[in-house]
Amino acid sequence: MTADPAALGFLKPEKYAAVERERRWLCAALPDLPVLRAEDIEDLYVDGSRLRLRRATPVGGGEPILRLSKKADLAPDRRLITTIYLTGAEYALFEGLPGRLMRKTRHYYAAAGATLSVDRFEGALAGLFLAEAEFGDDAAMAAFPDPAFALREVTDDPRYTGGALVLHGFPDGT
Repeated sequence: MTADPAALGFLKPEKYAAVERERRWLCAALPDLPVLRAEDIEDLYVDGSRLRLRRATPVGGGEPILRLSKKADLAPDRRLITTIYLTGAEYALFEGLPGRLMRKTRHYYAAAGATLSVDRFEGALAGLFLAEAEFGDDAAMAAFPDPAFALREVTDDPRYTGGALVLHGFPDGT
């Protein structure tokens, strides 16, 4: 089932939003593979909205990437996303908004011709590891094999989206 973009607040999705195609897997730990890069991520899910404020800081040093995004699920594996990159001063204007914080470290790996990321969550979600891969088209998404280190795919389980995790915590595993 596909949701109506206008009902989700995306009045001109063909012009101002991208379609994000993504699959997610639950993992027991980080894989024993070479890491391409990693970043510490702090997400603020703004109360009463579809907005997420993100600070992504490269592990080992470097300037953080600051952005404000709006996401809306069209289907479990597809969502609309629009993003605004921010300066430090602009970020400071938004970081005081009411919301819920999520912290994680994202590790990037090369896998089956794509880039796969695995998030190691902190705080109340410590012990949770989620892998995800994004795709340019439906064929590539369908053809991508489950990672050998994954426990199971959770793309269709709404409890494993960032918004659900920050609101409800660690899923019970069922």
